[in-house]
Amino acid sequence: MRWDDFRQSENIEDRRGDEGGGGGFGLPIGGGGLGIGTIIVLGILGYALGIDPRLLISGAEMATSGRSQYSEQARPTPRQQTAPTDQTGKFVATMVAMNEDVWSEILPQQKGTRFKPAPLVMFSGQTGSACGRAQSAMGPFYCPLDSKIYLDTSFFDDMRRRFGGGGDFAYAYVISHEMGHHIENLIGVLPRVQRAQQQAGSQAQANALSVRVELMADCFAGVWAHHADRKWRVLEQGDVERAIATATAIGDDRLQRASRGQVVPDSFTHGSSAQRVQWLQRGLKSGQMDSCNTFANSNSTASGR
Repeated sequence: MRWDDFRQSENIEDRRGDEGGGGGFGLPIGGGGLGIGTIIVLGILGYALGIDPRLLISGAEMATSGRSQYSEQARPTPRQQTAPTDQTGKFVATMVAMNEDVWSEILPQQKGTRFKPAPLVMFSGQTGSACGRAQSAMGPFYCPLDSKIYLDTSFFDDMRRRFGGGGDFAYAYVISHEMGHHIENLIGVLPRVQRAQQQAGSQAQANALSVRVELMADCFAGVWAHHADRKWRVLEQGDVERAIATATAIGDDRLQRASRGQVVPDSFTHGSSAQRVQWLQRGLKSGQMDSCNTFANSNSTASGR
């Protein structure tokens, strides 16, 4: 993937050198977690490429009050945003900038909504967020309470070792997935889902809503890639295949089978491997946000087995 010659976003907060990671609320995570792609199964809480489960599944108070029970103690001290100088930091800043440039054009065009940047916080180990303590084991996530994306950049090492082999476009897909959640927030999808989850009659119903949100973010990542390549010709041979390999590796069914030896579709929170690939490719091919309406598609929460 070509990216060296493009601008870097100024909306980067680099906390990688912080000691202690700032204030926050610690969330206990069960043993046997898989880091990025960790699933919610029988009381094991985890995070993978997306929304903090405390917000999407049980953080209903945020939808009505604009706050969470973690907000006051979890907010880190504001700090000046600085441009990173290392290769990884430059890559992240460039991907954020490319997302900003694409979405500032197509969001008003396709949805009549003005794009507002979502700062990306790079950290090491742990740090504070308005949604609680961000930890490496959570994987990247988007916090609607402060409209920021949180990323421990060691996650890219995990991708190389465990999730599809990595590669620049695979990493870009992950960042763009999180930006996709920000787009969902801007167009009002996240607040509606949070209210619906508050009213859900079971955890399985709440999980099904989470899957739709995650698959929409996958599709939005594809929409971004479609327009980025059309605008700058950034994709190179093999890039799409690497991103698809990553999407396949982090499907709930694949992760559950690897960790538990069986698949429990009702516990899916992000979608099966086939679904994640399907929606990423849909966005890539169409470039249209309307093609990403997972809530209108009855097959979007099928098990994909």
